[in-house]
Amino acid sequence: MGLRDVSSVEKVVEELSAQNYLADRGLATAVFLSLRQNRPLLLEGEAGVGKTELAKSLSNWADGDLIRLQCYEGIDSNQAVYEWDYARQLLHLRTAEASGRAKDVSTDVLEGELYDERFLIRRPLLQALSVKNDPPPVLLIDEIDRADDEFEAFLLEILSEYSITIPELGTYRSKVKPIVVITSNRTRDLHDALKRRCFYHWVEHPDVEREIEIIRIRAPKVSLLLAEEVSKAAAFLRGMDLYKPPGVAETIDWAEALVTIGVDDLDEDSVDETLGTLIKYREDQERVRSRGFDEILSLVRQG
Repeated sequence: MGLRDVSSVEKVVEELSAQNYLADRGLATAVFLSLRQNRPLLLEGEAGVGKTELAKSLSNWADGDLIRLQCYEGIDSNQAVYEWDYARQLLHLRTAEASGRAKDVSTDVLEGELYDERFLIRRPLLQALSVKNDPPPVLLIDEIDRADDEFEAFLLEILSEYSITIPELGTYRSKVKPIVVITSNRTRDLHDALKRRCFYHWVEHPDVEREIEIIRIRAPKVSLLLAEEVSKAAAFLRGMDLYKPPGVAETIDWAEALVTIGVDDLDEDSVDETLGTLIKYREDQERVRSRGFDEILSLVRQG
């Protein structure tokens, strides 16, 4: 059964769980609707809540390629769609000159040969639209909020038609539409036009119980007691209005770091020594240390 034939929200939860991804009902519903109606899925939320990991899990579930477009300030179509391999084109011309062939054919013929598919470098968007057989690829457009408005508008055009025109070669139309997952950390607001094109879901940090499950799956060497303490501590820190609250990835890293140094039960020294695994900004670390660890330790030891 293909992803787009998935029968129910419950089946989505089950299949993602098989990929070690624990989705709540709301996220699983958004995934189900996106798959069944063949529309992009737009996930917003703070960094580290599992948006990118969902795309990876969908790719594993589909047994297809994961094609990732990492957005950044200044990205344009050359980085996202295609560009020409100028070094190989130049080598082609020099080879023609060295072999004497350049004297036997016209300049127009040589120039025309330069714009052949063998000199085309396919970037993620063109790669995703060039797949001809099932299973469909998962196209991950990561951190779209880092790109500018112009690129967002360009992306909207691509997702409207699932086609790309290369002037020298013609139009490439998708034969197998990719499963599109777009993520945003909401460093800026996205335009309504893009949101209308997609199914939208805001991904929250997991509650303590779900995070315990996630840690136990992702880091099986972590004991249940330590997973509970780490999850409670992370939830407390997320309520401190830090510049960068810890995400699930950091929580897993912290739990594994504690196991590595032989900690089975949190104490003040172990929290202080490993805080850099969980909190990545010096100012946030200073805020936590200045507040002290008594509240954290008192909370995690509650029944």
